[in-house]
Amino acid sequence: MFNLICRIFPNIRANNVRTSPLHKRLYIQHHPLSSSSSPSPTVKSFSSEHSFTISYLINSCGFTQEKALAASKYVNFENPARADSVLVFFKIHGFTQNQISILVKRFPPVLSCDPEKTLLPKIKFFYSLGLSNEELTKILTGAPSILKRSLDKQIIPTFNFFKSLVQSNEKAVNAIKRFGTLLSYDLQTRMAPNIKTLKQFGVPESNIMVLLTYQPRAFMVDTDKFRKTAEEVKEMGFDPMRMKFVLAIHALRAMTRPTWEKKVEAYKKWGWSEDEILVAFGKHPFCMMASEDKILGIMEFLVNKMGWESSVLAKRPGLMTLSLSKRIIPRCSVYEVMLSKGLIKKKYSLVRLLECPEKQFVNNISKSYEEEAPELLKLYQEKLDFSK
Repeated sequence: MFNLICRIFPNIRANNVRTSPLHKRLYIQHHPLSSSSSPSPTVKSFSSEHSFTISYLINSCGFTQEKALAASKYVNFENPARADSVLVFFKIHGFTQNQISILVKRFPPVLSCDPEKTLLPKIKFFYSLGLSNEELTKILTGAPSILKRSLDKQIIPTFNFFKSLVQSNEKAVNAIKRFGTLLSYDLQTRMAPNIKTLKQFGVPESNIMVLLTYQPRAFMVDTDKFRKTAEEVKEMGFDPMRMKFVLAIHALRAMTRPTWEKKVEAYKKWGWSEDEILVAFGKHPFCMMASEDKILGIMEFLVNKMGWESSVLAKRPGLMTLSLSKRIIPRCSVYEVMLSKGLIKKKYSLVRLLECPEKQFVNNISKSYEEEAPELLKLYQEKLDFSK
């Protein structure tokens, strides 16, 4: 193990090497998600018959020339009639110009679809699920490939199958809102085997349902890789009976090894040891879901601005999942005013103030500091508005 780690990370000194399953994860993530991209085509690789399509994509859909050249491999037309009707269709159904541009850029062949025969039935189906116009536009701009799927052979059967898994129409709809691409998968071959794996590990049905509803993409992985991740999480000491087990699986499946390592380095910059990082992950797996920029931003603010020791955050890693602009900064601003006015003492727990649910936080301010509450809540709202 020592030799393997040193080959991969030659700058690691012997006294820093660990051999526990948790430390193996720190250095050797053996199942990274990967993606590949082919180089953009050049103008020379396209014949003149694509010139109209390229011009249309640039002038009507906001494509750059490079993106238009690439998209013309998948959609081609000699007059604008069909494409114009598609753009008008989306506008009629509440899509903004920007949303239409995003959708077309992500799925150019949509411009060749028949609005009445292909697009409208799918739109009607989504509305029948109770989705609002805003929710529908968000789903389709995020996962426009749904539109190329057959309504009767793919979308409806997949929705019904997922609904049977979560045993609730409402939960199935909420899952689609979070991960619209779900409807593009064959869930019986992708999702069902991974659910079976969790059951074999002894994960309670209720915990599986939570992950299915809130993080369905966690199941969209090769069965063998999913099982290896579950085995690794168990080796780390996570109890399959507890919710943290499935959260840790999701966290590990959501990033590549280089991304994991960058986040580890971000924590190290602020003085966390390897052991502290791993213990923090064990306490709150989603502390490793925060982006590198978010980790550095929260550390910068709480350590340099608020005077915290970084070790405090290591003990309460859930703080790393909070929004810096929408939670931490607004509440710290209120805390500083309360402190300056003598409403609280310095030993007052800022940690509890940050972790407190929104409704409870506002109620506590209103009831505990009736005279000063209007000023404090006005400041709080100003900070929230500024973050938008």
